[in-house]
Amino acid sequence: MAYVESYDDIFFWRTVLGDFETDRIKFEVMLPSRHTLCKGKKAALMNKLGPSLGDYMIACVDADYDYLVQGATEISRTLISSPFILHTYAYAIENYQCYAPALHTACVMSTLNDRDILSLEAFMEEYSKIIWPLFVWSIWAHKNGQASSYSITAFGQTVTFHDINPYHPENALEHLRDRVNKQVAWLQRKYPNAKDSYLKLRRSLQEDLGIRPAETYLYIQGHALMEGVVLPLLNPICNMLRREREKEISLLALHGQQKQNELSGYRHSQSPIDLMLRKSTDFKQSTPYQLLIADIEKLIARISKRLPA
Repeated sequence: MAYVESYDDIFFWRTVLGDFETDRIKFEVMLPSRHTLCKGKKAALMNKLGPSLGDYMIACVDADYDYLVQGATEISRTLISSPFILHTYAYAIENYQCYAPALHTACVMSTLNDRDILSLEAFMEEYSKIIWPLFVWSIWAHKNGQASSYSITAFGQTVTFHDINPYHPENALEHLRDRVNKQVAWLQRKYPNAKDSYLKLRRSLQEDLGIRPAETYLYIQGHALMEGVVLPLLNPICNMLRREREKEISLLALHGQQKQNELSGYRHSQSPIDLMLRKSTDFKQSTPYQLLIADIEKLIARISKRLPA
């Protein structure tokens, strides 16, 4: 029995856990309670986890910052110590859905146009490197009890966009760099004695947890990433690709009726880009997912030892 946080999590964890099912081990993914509508991380973790009446009860939750602060809070300690809790390692499922190498494919699925307008992987890599110093400050604030002074929301407002011009994405990145530098300077002034602990945390995130600055986007708030970075980037690209395909149809049509039929068929075949992102499973190649796989394999081995021969 795999307890998850919300309805949106059921498909993700079914996709993940389904790869490990055998004739002897099956998973049922469900909300935290069969008897109430309570949802959320705390509700999932409050269940009695471990072996019970022949079954196993596990929780499958978003890591949020709880993994990154490495035991600085009670929930963090529970998350990283219990063998019956699986967590995403990435901040949330949305981060997996925004996995950079899968973004072009999502655009193709949405628009049925395979033209590559810009390198989405290169954009997300540069974006990640720019926000990395401020991201470390955000983790530092939560690890050191300063979350009320520098919240996840404040960090998210700095590192998101209202819109991005696909023809000149470098402009958005330059404006982002300016905002990040100003925020970092403000934090350095606010916490003048934090230099040593900041540098120690930065090393630990890279060396102990294996987080690469080029993949920072996988560890920021998932909703902010989806709504404030990826969709502002992909929506105008998909609109351009759709207009391009419709223009091609208009030029190649032999007569008005054929044009209308082809346009109607093409528009009927399109899908919203956000839906295509949520259907993607290419995230299984990502760095944090490999850590999740290792945890699931350990859990399966633990369960298998208790099964009757």
